[in-house]
Amino acid sequence: MGVLVIADHADGALVPATLNTVTAATEIGGDIDILVAGEGCDAVAQAAAAVTGISRVLCADDPRYAYALAENGAPLVAGLVSEYSHIVLSATTTGKNLAPRIAALLDVAQISDITEVVSEDTFVRPIYAGNAVATVQSIDAIKVITVRSTAFVAAEVTGELASVEPVVAAHDAGLSQFVRQELTKSERPELTAARVIVSGGRGMQSSENFALVEAIADKLGAAVGASRAAVDAGYRPNDYQVGQTGKVVAPELYVAVGISGAIQHLAGMKDSKVIVAINKDEEAPMMQIADYGLVDDLFKALPALAEALDNAGIKPR
Repeated sequence: MGVLVIADHADGALVPATLNTVTAATEIGGDIDILVAGEGCDAVAQAAAAVTGISRVLCADDPRYAYALAENGAPLVAGLVSEYSHIVLSATTTGKNLAPRIAALLDVAQISDITEVVSEDTFVRPIYAGNAVATVQSIDAIKVITVRSTAFVAAEVTGELASVEPVVAAHDAGLSQFVRQELTKSERPELTAARVIVSGGRGMQSSENFALVEAIADKLGAAVGASRAAVDAGYRPNDYQVGQTGKVVAPELYVAVGISGAIQHLAGMKDSKVIVAINKDEEAPMMQIADYGLVDDLFKALPALAEALDNAGIKPR
């Protein structure tokens, strides 16, 4: 029995988290197929075919799979499971929407947000906002799994192409329809894919003061994030939120400005390679996990840091 990875894609390209999910699938073992479902998704299917470890790409190109409506996608996946022992998805917004519906249709227990593959039926996942980990074993014949992409390296993309086979099944559950989408356009990197992230917390005191965070981010070529407290206060929109209830990130450098370090925020960024914290409170939880901590007034520290970056000739990579 093989493993079926559900590709996450947007704007005609694979979402990077899919490559990390393929690595997790490789650790499970067996032949790995990848399903690309959408409308006009041939280019995505060809990109998926070049990912190392993929045996076959299944392409379901149909208007009913446009916009990744989970109510239509779940029956599609459920109809393909006879060849597979594992259905693996990224723990993205799309994956978290689709996986529970697949599991319900198959009458199995979903295994969420795994960070390690122990064996084909045993996995490690965080619990209690990342303060503990649980090793779980599944006895279900088909395992539906979401993968925390930051815990696995991305699979390589090679010039060798796997075969691409069309899937003719089309499902319209009639339970939902796409109405509209409102996209935030930014020249900065997308939060979950950024090498460097500069995040602000409630200590920024206002949305206007976030300009200080953005100035540092632009000099570093970084994405801008925010704590839940900052989002709840209206300083930044919801899609900026880093944390267990926001986006889970693991950049090479994470700069936390005016963030005390609530448990749910730490759960979303503590796997960052290097953590820098700027806070007036040296006892703040964020200062305890930081690799480098600066105890200072952020309204003095950030302008000084911006000037130092300019003097050093630091430019975004």
